[in-house]
Amino acid sequence: MSPEYERLLKNMPAISQAEQRMLLGRKIFIAGCGGLGGWIAEYMARLGIGEITAADPDVFEVSNMNRQLGADTASLGESKALTLKRRMALVAPGMSFTALPLALESENAAKLIRGSDLVFDALDGIEARLALEDACAAEGITLVHGAVRGWSMQTAVVPPGSGMLARIYANASEPGDSTVLPFTPACCAAVQCAQAAALLLGRPCELFGKLLTADLLTMQQQIIEI
Repeated sequence: MSPEYERLLKNMPAISQAEQRMLLGRKIFIAGCGGLGGWIAEYMARLGIGEITAADPDVFEVSNMNRQLGADTASLGESKALTLKRRMALVAPGMSFTALPLALESENAAKLIRGSDLVFDALDGIEARLALEDACAAEGITLVHGAVRGWSMQTAVVPPGSGMLARIYANASEPGDSTVLPFTPACCAAVQCAQAAALLLGRPCELFGKLLTADLLTMQQQIIEI
């Protein structure tokens, strides 16, 4: 039994052997390597994705340590993208991981995501999210959106060209309060990854064209067709 097969053994039979081989041939792009992006990379690597590219221009700060997987005393001041690459080499040594310590903007977004099977939105700014949505529309790639604040999270699977995020954020402004609890990003990323797995495997995807909102304190949630 190969080490790579043994590493993924507990994914089966919830995912079949044929599906596991399919995932090893998939490529994803993660925009953002912080609270959401770190957990997305972790989950998708352990799921058995063959190739990941992740972009983030920032370095870890002390304020990241309550929620971001890569933030610890050893990584403070270090690139989030490059720190994540080092972790992925330990978690999934057979996986190809490309770290891009740069900002995703309207001028470079389409080029960065080109060739990906799926793109994750793990950003924290509206302008960057909309630039990413436009790039996905141009490249014909589905976007898996996630956003968190305090106890609350939202997730959507955005069909290319649908303009879902533009409608969701049509009347929104950047939040002044950026509080996020430790478990909210991990929960949101788990939902994003579950929906992504369904898409990559050709299984039904409940949030395709829909927005899930949830409050982890009250446990209230709703799914809205956009």
